[in-house]
Amino acid sequence: MKQRGFEVVMISSPAEDIELLEEQEECEVITLPMERKISLFKDLQALIRLKRILKNLEPDIVHTHTPKAGLLGGLAARWAGVPVRLHTIAGLPWMEASGPIRWVLKLMEKLTLLNVHRAYPNSKGLLQFLHNEGLGKNNSKLKLLGHGSSNGIDCQYFSPGSVEKAMAEDLRKNAGLSTDGWVWIFAGRLVREKGIQELLQAFTAILKDYPSDQLWLLGDEETERDPLRPDDKKLIDTHPSIIRWGFQKDVRPYMAAADVLVFPSYREGLPNVPLQAGAMECALILSDINGCNEIVEEGENGLLVPPKEVEPLIDAMQKVRSDPALRDRFGKKSRERIQSLYSREEIWKLIEAEYREMLLVVGC
Repeated sequence: MKQRGFEVVMISSPAEDIELLEEQEECEVITLPMERKISLFKDLQALIRLKRILKNLEPDIVHTHTPKAGLLGGLAARWAGVPVRLHTIAGLPWMEASGPIRWVLKLMEKLTLLNVHRAYPNSKGLLQFLHNEGLGKNNSKLKLLGHGSSNGIDCQYFSPGSVEKAMAEDLRKNAGLSTDGWVWIFAGRLVREKGIQELLQAFTAILKDYPSDQLWLLGDEETERDPLRPDDKKLIDTHPSIIRWGFQKDVRPYMAAADVLVFPSYREGLPNVPLQAGAMECALILSDINGCNEIVEEGENGLLVPPKEVEPLIDAMQKVRSDPALRDRFGKKSRERIQSLYSREEIWKLIEAEYREMLLVVGC
């Protein structure tokens, strides 16, 4: 957007790599503490500070991401008189919630939609879910950009040729993988709603037939919200065939070294990890949930399994493991599909068009 003539300022919670982000994007970053969980006092503090920041900046457009930033950012932008207020919906925590907490989270989403001019669900399934839940039905505020995705995928950056073969081979060697072993990889937050419990059970079952295989886990564990079961955490920490790499800024070498991405998540918008892995020609086994079932066409470029079920996941892993040619075909077909539907450049063009259209509407 900066290259297209916009002056961009980013607002984010503090993090260790904020300076790197500022350097990478060549845009100013303002840090503002925001809690992911509901915290009325801290949320009110963040709201007041955010309004002050926006009053000072006087932006023409505020575009928010994530549920908490959408709620606080939309409200602060409205109070600050920002002419254009936009929000990207990339997943809804209340899809898996129940009882009073579901009602509260759904109410938060309704309030977010009240304060923005347009909202962009990042998958077809997410748009349909919102309609089914009575949010935005027959409402021009909700709009799908292209085939979905929040930001698209850079298919040159995420490509098999972007990583030296020796680097991937070194990773496999350093992990102690034998020549006949496969790498099953997962990338994301290590929490229950990502299907980690089912993944661990399925992998240990696969090991009975393929004892040389390894499971690689990329990502940080969350201990406050949706933590792993103690038994699962212990298994990850002690099992010799499960390699925990932690958070990695560049996942490409690990995906280049892997054979199959297994992503048994319970809920998603349009997840980036399968897009990245598929663009790297990694075979995909995903949950049959919205977003995931838009990336994978069953049997064509991967396999879909019901969420929260172990046996179908084992069957899918066995099917791919017993047929290396199928693994290779899935990988190549995934890259073709992602290049066709989720190119970052095309998504950027659509976002820019939204910005310019909305600025015309409000007369900026």
